[in-house]
Amino acid sequence: MVVPNGPGAPFTTLFDEQDDREGRVLPESFAAIYSRWPLPEPPPDRPFTFVNFVMSHDGRVSFNAPGHLGGGDVSRRDAHDRWLMALLRARADAVLVGGSSIVAAGNHVWTPAATAPEDAAAWAALRRHESRRPVPLLVVLTRSGNVPASAPALDDSRLPVLIATTTQGAERARSILGDRAWIRYLVIGESLDRRAVMRALRRNEGVSHLLVEAGPQVHGSLVADRLIDDAFVTLSPIIIGASAARLVSASPSVAMVSRVVRRPKRSERIPAGKTSAVSARPMAAKRLPVTSAGLGARKTSRMKYWAKACTM
Repeated sequence: MVVPNGPGAPFTTLFDEQDDREGRVLPESFAAIYSRWPLPEPPPDRPFTFVNFVMSHDGRVSFNAPGHLGGGDVSRRDAHDRWLMALLRARADAVLVGGSSIVAAGNHVWTPAATAPEDAAAWAALRRHESRRPVPLLVVLTRSGNVPASAPALDDSRLPVLIATTTQGAERARSILGDRAWIRYLVIGESLDRRAVMRALRRNEGVSHLLVEAGPQVHGSLVADRLIDDAFVTLSPIIIGASAARLVSASPSVAMVSRVVRRPKRSERIPAGKTSAVSARPMAAKRLPVTSAGLGARKTSRMKYWAKACTM
């Protein structure tokens, strides 16, 4: 196993309620940087699905301005955030994005090495260790099929793509993209039923673990359908202000913070000026629930910052 370089220093775990759950754990060299992160087996009818977002102090996920639509501006391209994003991709059989994400991404591609290239060899070794294909399958969820022909994520024969769309959307996407052997289509009627997409990914594509990096609308719809199992949310202390891009754009959900990590500091106090990360899992409401109003955290002196930072 290739030893990863990491983001410069190990993550600091404040509390972790996932460490003792059943699932495949990370190799020791990766666990020394992040955690064991047990990854559960998927349900029989869909992949085990986890979502990744960066969120500002006031609950925004984007500046929603031309040239600043992605999360990099919100996280300030923090090294730990980038490394964790790559780790999530490395443990996913597929990455699901929306059609608008393809447009907003510019030259980006959804591979581990694209986010943390310094550990490209380690990501490849981890994927081999967990018996995954060399790169994640990119699943594009789009009702209209209106995708950019020149997007690098769709224009590289080494990166397999599955476009999940409607009958008319498939016709439009084919007319835009032409004949590209590495792009396949999953046609789901006219309503683009998300549960049907999940079933097809599990049964037909062999996707056991799915990472969602779509925008708030897709994320919100998956939350409303109770199709999200884990949420990795990086909390950035910046305040964006007026913006249409919130973390969830759909019905309320219920979850509980289960793991909190942050960048290492000498002081045990959580600084308001440093990027941190939260992992939450949907579950029956108890203790401090998560609704569309925000994430909750345990009421201890060390967690007060998190309770505030998670409010949307």
